[in-house]
Parts: sequence; C-alpha cells; structure tokens
Amino acid sequence: MKKSLRDQPKLAGYNNNIPERIQINDSTFTVGKNQLRKNKHGLWELYIKGDPLERGLANGSLTRELLQKQESIFFSKIEEMVPSKFKQMLLRKFLAWYNRKLYLNIVDEYKTEIYGVSRYSGDAYDYVADDYMRSLYLHGAHDIGHALKDLALVGCSSFAVWDDKSVDGGLLIGRNFDFYAGDEFAKQKIIAFVAPDTGYKYMSVTWGGMIGVVSGMNDQGLTVTINAGKSDIPLVAKTPISLLTREILQYASTIEEAIAIAKKRKVFVSEAILVGSAKDHNAVTIEVSPNNFGVYEVANTSQLLCSNHFQSDAYANDENNIKQKAESHSQYRYDRMEELLTENEKIDPKKAVSILRNTKGLHDKDIGYGNEKALNQLLAHHGIVFQPDQLKVWISTNPYQLGEFVSYDLNNVFEKFDPPNVRSDKQNFKETISDEQLDIPADDFIKTKAYKNYERYRQLRHELMAVIDTKGKAKSTLLTALKTANPEYWEAYELVGRYYYDKGYDAAALIEFKKALTKEITTVPDRERIEKYIRKIGN
Repeated sequence: MKKSLRDQPKLAGYNNNIPERIQINDSTFTVGKNQLRKNKHGLWELYIKGDPLERGLANGSLTRELLQKQESIFFSKIEEMVPSKFKQMLLRKFLAWYNRKLYLNIVDEYKTEIYGVSRYSGDAYDYVADDYMRSLYLHGAHDIGHALKDLALVGCSSFAVWDDKSVDGGLLIGRNFDFYAGDEFAKQKIIAFVAPDTGYKYMSVTWGGMIGVVSGMNDQGLTVTINAGKSDIPLVAKTPISLLTREILQYASTIEEAIAIAKKRKVFVSEAILVGSAKDHNAVTIEVSPNNFGVYEVANTSQLLCSNHFQSDAYANDENNIKQKAESHSQYRYDRMEELLTENEKIDPKKAVSILRNTKGLHDKDIGYGNEKALNQLLAHHGIVFQPDQLKVWISTNPYQLGEFVSYDLNNVFEKFDPPNVRSDKQNFKETISDEQLDIPADDFIKTKAYKNYERYRQLRHELMAVIDTKGKAKSTLLTALKTANPEYWEAYELVGRYYYDKGYDAAALIEFKKALTKEITTVPDRERIEKYIRKIGN
C-alpha cells in the first residue's frame, strides 16, 4: 500500500543525533546516558530518557538484537500458522488494509518514538512492510489477535487491596499477564525505566520493540494493567490498547486524569484497564470498547478484582459481556481470586505473589496443570505486584511467574540514573538497581515431580497434536504417558479421544471423551465440543 505523507512520523525539532552504542560486556550496553543491562535473574533492565525520537533511537539501538529476535518469533509463529505463501500474501494485503487508519489513532509523540525504534528492526521481514509500518502493526498485534481470533490466551487476572485488606493499609496490586505467544516470546523480558522529556517517569514490563504498556507504574504512584474483554470483530484498527495505557501512565497522576485520557481515544477491542492510584488511595477499572465506556469502582469494600469480563453499569446489558461471563473461564477465576483473598485476611507482597502462583481451582480442587480456570495457568508472560504508596514493584522471573520476584524501588532506580549519579565507568554497571533484600524467593513447586510432569505433558501434547494434524499414527505409550503426566486435566483425555475418533476407534474414543467430562473443563464451548463428539459416536 502506497503511503501518504500523513503516514509519516514528525521528526522536525527532535534530537536524531544519538551516540553510537558502546558494549561494556556481553550483557551491558550504553548509548550516551541510556543503558541496557541483564541482571543475574535474566531480566533485561533498560533505562532511556529524552524526547520521543531520542528515546526511540536509543531504545532501538540498545535492544536491536532483542527486538529483531522478538520480531522473528512473532512472524515465524504466523508463518507456522499460515504456511501457504499465497495465504501469507493475502494476509499481508489484509493487514495493510486493516491498519489503513491506524496512524490516525496514534498520537504524534508515539509515532515518532516507534519510528526511532524501528530504525533498528533489520531487513528480514521487509517483505511484510517497511520497518516503521511493521512496528506500528506489531503495536496493534495484541488487539488484532484478540479481535480476530477472540483469543482465550489473554486470560489475565488482577486484584487490588487497601485499608483493612492490606498489611500496612496501603494500596497493593497484583496481576498475571497471561498473554502467550510461545515459550521463546517470554524469555527475553525487558524492565523499562523511562524518563520522558514531558510527563512522568515510569517503569513497565515489556519486550524488544514494544513502547506500549501492559503492566506499569509511574513516579506518582499510578499503576496500569490490562485485561482483555470479549469483542466484536472491528472493521478497522484504531488506538492500540497498550499505547492508550502508555499515555495514561506517562500523563496521569490520578484516577480522574486517567479516565479523561481514556475517554479521548478510540479503541478497537474491549479491554478493562485496572488503574491504581496512590494519590487517590483507590483503584478502579476503566472499561473501554469500540462503542461503549464505563468505570467500575467498588463501594463498602477495600478490594477490587478484575478478570476478563466487565463490571460497570455501562455493560450490564452488553451481549458480548454476558456471553463472556457465562461461557468463558473469566467468572471462575474471579470467584477463585475472591476465595483466596478471603482466606488471606491481610495481603502483603509475598501473599499477593502466592495468590498469583496458585494452580488450584475453587475450593482448592485439583483441576490439572495448565487449566485456564486457575489463576496460574502456567503460561504467563509475567506476574507483577505493585505497592504504589512506596513506589515499589516486584516482577517475576522465568519460568512463568514461578521464579524469583525481583524488587525495585522507583525512587532509587531513577535517582541512580539521574545526573550527577550516572557514570560511564565500568564500576557503575556492577551496581545493582534492584532492591535485592526484598526479592521474593522462587516457588518450591518448580522443584517438584508435578512440575516436571507438567513440562513433560506440554512436550507430549505437542507431539500428539502433530500426529493428529498429520493424521499419523501414535504409539500407545505416548497416549498413556500424556494422561499420566497431567491426570486431572480434561484436555489430555479429549486429545486422546480425538486421536481414537479420527482412527475410527469409536469405543476407545467414547471412553476418553466421557472421562474428559468428569474433569473441570475450561469453557462451555470446550464442553459442547466434547459432547458433540459423543453424540456423533452415538449416531
């Protein structure tokens, strides 16, 4: 698609003369006062400052290998899903058409910053679009996947507590970001600390090439996290949610200011934005969708829960929202959060982390590892806990949210990077910017046989699905091992049942499908699909 001048970012008046990247060692880089380094937990810590172009160029220069890797992972996934070259060509044409008005819905500041990052994207995927347009597309990837696939893989859970529900009476927020785009995608997490020339300093958990925000907190003690809702398929891309939440984080210090920013932007998917505010000593969910807007605030309680359905009056009669509550795993996870918060009378960061790591169902029922009805679905990109009053944050390390939660104090982090504290000598890079004495230890679950079995289940699942897709033949040992590795998970029995059904072994398939129905099945459509197989066999 030919670009008009309106597609182009504004570059005039910005600093495009940034220094060359200097490599201190294999995991530490600088571009002027900007830094990227890898901590002992495997998290990349990025610090960038300046005007939009300067930030983008420094970000892209520092993270070039990470952003090119993430782009490769993302587009390789698409090629895996759409192996036909002809269909890939059609998909590219569709993306160009679908995103034709995307640039009209992204503020100039962020277009400029994205342009700066995109200068370091590499040439491998120029056939998809040029570097800048490709970067714009990728900032809407979460929204497009959510809208077109109605992905269940964005089943995030979050909660906020304060007053009598937190140990110190202060605001405390926990969330799991259960967006899954493959194991490789979650390996190179970046903790970005950003000091823009306008607005507030902030931190966020991100990945190479991404300037939007899915989880973050600014230096005013305002936090944002996003939870997907159920959407209609829109006809055109508008403002990506991650850029709306970035704008809130950069320019809002109160809930009122956050709501005002959200009202200004047109989005193309449904999303609940949980906003916590130290200044307001409160938390709300801002519920946005293409044709509606609502704000949910609790009364007579000091806890707020958010899964993947809306709670404000504005969506009380919304058909998509009613269907989401009735058919998905959203209400189940909401009820489980409520149950765990009730069991834990007062929440501190360690208890918040234990809730985010919980793999059980309601009433502590074993529902199988990886079940999306659990708060911990064992696929999270990250878990995170905020203490906005103290500007403290804890961020998970691999695997999933089971590794150590690394602690940062935003006051200390930004102080270390501000002149005259920033030094170019190598000693500067030996100093940690995390608050190590407050780190929360890794979950003992990763040392158990159950965890090893779950990892084995994931591998065996991949093997059996490949057999089913290619109509091949599976060894009986594979079928038995799959069920043994995760015996309480309904999916294991459905997959074995599907294999038998495709082979014409109806009696064996029927046994497996009926066994699956005795387990905690994730969604209504999942249950209906299994029941349909049983009816087909009966007929």
